[in-house]
Amino acid sequence: MTPGGATLRPRPLKVLLLFPPAWTPTMPHLATPSLTAYLRAHGVEVVQRDLNLECMDLLLTREHLEGAMRQVRRLFGGRASRRHGREQPPREFVDWALAQGPRLAREVEEAKAVLRSPAFYDPARSRAAMECISSALQIISLPFFPTSVELSSLTSAIREDVSAEVIRGAADPQTNPYHRLLDRHVIDSLVAEAPDLVGISVPTMGQFLAALTVATLLRQRGVRAHITLGGPHISMLREEMLHTPEVFDLVDSAVVFGGEAPLLGLARALERGIALDTVPNLLYRHEGQVRATDTEPPVPLAELPLPDFDGLPLERYLVPEPVLPLVTARGCYHGRCAFCNVGYGARERFEQLPAERVVERMLALRERYGVRHIFFADEAITPRNLRGMSTALAEAGAPLHWVTCARMERVLDRDLLETMARGGCRMLLYGLETAAPRIVEAMHKGTTVEEMSRVLREGTAAGLWNHVFFFFGFPGETMEDAQATVDFIYAHGDSIHSAALGTFLLERYAPAHLSPEAFGIRQVAPTAERDLAIYFDYQVQSGIDEAMAETIVERLMGVLPIKETPQYYMHDTYRFLYASRLADEGRPFPAWLGKAGRLQ
Repeated sequence: MTPGGATLRPRPLKVLLLFPPAWTPTMPHLATPSLTAYLRAHGVEVVQRDLNLECMDLLLTREHLEGAMRQVRRLFGGRASRRHGREQPPREFVDWALAQGPRLAREVEEAKAVLRSPAFYDPARSRAAMECISSALQIISLPFFPTSVELSSLTSAIREDVSAEVIRGAADPQTNPYHRLLDRHVIDSLVAEAPDLVGISVPTMGQFLAALTVATLLRQRGVRAHITLGGPHISMLREEMLHTPEVFDLVDSAVVFGGEAPLLGLARALERGIALDTVPNLLYRHEGQVRATDTEPPVPLAELPLPDFDGLPLERYLVPEPVLPLVTARGCYHGRCAFCNVGYGARERFEQLPAERVVERMLALRERYGVRHIFFADEAITPRNLRGMSTALAEAGAPLHWVTCARMERVLDRDLLETMARGGCRMLLYGLETAAPRIVEAMHKGTTVEEMSRVLREGTAAGLWNHVFFFFGFPGETMEDAQATVDFIYAHGDSIHSAALGTFLLERYAPAHLSPEAFGIRQVAPTAERDLAIYFDYQVQSGIDEAMAETIVERLMGVLPIKETPQYYMHDTYRFLYASRLADEGRPFPAWLGKAGRLQ
């Protein structure tokens, strides 16, 4: 073994790339397909596995649900004693689970089949299927109460921003809902791949527990492969991980920022027995200390191959038709919003592919995988590319539908919106955030309330589904500002088709976190225990605080009636497919709010 953990190997190196829970099981994430494509283009053998999809598929089975019922009876049944030191679920919740569990166990696999079939578009059948799945997941979560496994996320009682707690939880089958599942049904197949390098992608904090669980179980099986972590969550914690060597008891290294070249460099170093200090963008432990190698810029976007989805079971995602992700750019062409941490605190050069190259990639995905739905994962596609892509797709008569995030700007005019609709765009996701002009300016949004209003109305007229994100509690926001946002939403109820609301989050490396006083934040709470925190508690200099913002959201949610077809609004992918089907059938998009200010 060479210094840094590299070992000479007699055969070509094999890489196993893993995407852990919890994430949406409606389409692949771009992480492993992008890395797979780059490594394969350089002659590296790669196997990629979507463990998030595999775990959800395993959870939603009759066998697993019946096993969860046995655990519920043992832990919370009439003769069960209270578990010392553990929070207990409400008795009525347990009674409901015991009563409904047998029926749900019989129906849950058929419910999955509905989501994977044209029956998804039957409102009654898909609603019943989604209700079954949601209820089944509540029962599956019950033995780990108050942890909650949901279709697209995990609300964990294990704090993933406390290193000692998440490391301990990764080895604890009593509190970790993924431990036994992975141990019994997944890990052996990973061991059988006999990898030399295991890469685990961690885009979000909600995947950190499962990522470390996989690493823990591989080590317990005696796997000697080099295990590395990567992804946005790891990049955000690059400084903190230098001071948490305990994480490196479970893994050998971590890759930060763009992973293609560093991962290839790591593979070559391991294959050739070269020291790890030659690999860029790497954190690793050497002689008891976590070290960081030099950071290099990512591979230019134009030099990256088409994402490679080969090996992923596209037919197993919980959608009636496959949807694949793609990007047109790296970074954000605006990149100044006070609450957004794009670039994760590092200077990032915005770069984009030309429109014709994007269209080539879209058509290549259709040719290779038979897909007709593309979900762009960009921060926001530039107006120039929106026009170029749409014009080319319309002229080619390409049978592709697509969705993207966009900015509410002057250049997003009626003509461009109509061109986009002709070119297959079916839904646009907008960060509206607030409709109070003073707060729009304070956020450095670079737009106006007047432009927001125009874009929504002209987009609706063009036949595009408008989805908006907005939140309350930005520092300095008053009750009057919050009311302005509520008034705007109701005034545009006929040109908003869906929405997601929440509260302001102070996120690591966002401008508001880096310069809190400049954005009206009086104090950021210390995080000594939460040593891996990416979100921070804070106190504002003026305006509504975190608690009041949460109260506003609760009250607003309380006056919004439940939709008749909530299953189509549970995730962006489902909204997109629903909008696509309505457009195919020439049916109008239902407004989010009716004329009387009520949801449809």
